[in-house]
Amino acid sequence: MSALGDLIELFSKLPNLGPRSARRIVLHLLKNKEKIIPQVITSLNDLKSSLTFCDDCGNVDISSPCNICNSNKRKSEKVCVVEDIGDLWAIEKSKAYDGHYHVLGGVLSAIDGIGPDELNISSLLKKVRAKKINEIILATNATVEGQITAQFIADSCEKNEILITRLAQGIPIGGELDSIDYNTLSAAFNSRSEMKTKI
Repeated sequence: MSALGDLIELFSKLPNLGPRSARRIVLHLLKNKEKIIPQVITSLNDLKSSLTFCDDCGNVDISSPCNICNSNKRKSEKVCVVEDIGDLWAIEKSKAYDGHYHVLGGVLSAIDGIGPDELNISSLLKKVRAKKINEIILATNATVEGQITAQFIADSCEKNEILITRLAQGIPIGGELDSIDYNTLSAAFNSRSEMKTKI
């Protein structure tokens, strides 16, 4: 029983899963152990051995730099800043964007003790200074933390004299990118507006 308990506890630590959801997942795996568990093991081994984080943007791929950063078809002068890899994937599925990305790895949150040093903000600022970037698109979620993070980045980039835009209509307050339909996401990209820095 300890192996079951350990696995339930492990799953319950995953985002948006509590002990009850974790228990249901583990019991489902157990009921279908001959078919599903070998597939899960293979997938996890592939994940561990084949995938890596891109040193340039933070995406996950089989190589670093990733396929997006290496692509000659992408506009390197545009950088879309997202909170997490899931947001990057959502934008890619929408086919609304043809530039590069930068994954922050979260948002600023005083309550959770997450400051600028805990996120990939300094690497973004280095990227802005080192490369010929003429637009940063702030695509953080429309939450309070997402708005604060976007404003912090906009203020930090003020001296670089580049266009800073924010996704516009269609993104509801409190909405998260990976749960928004692709047409709405595409409309938000097409109607993004310039983000003003604090005076």
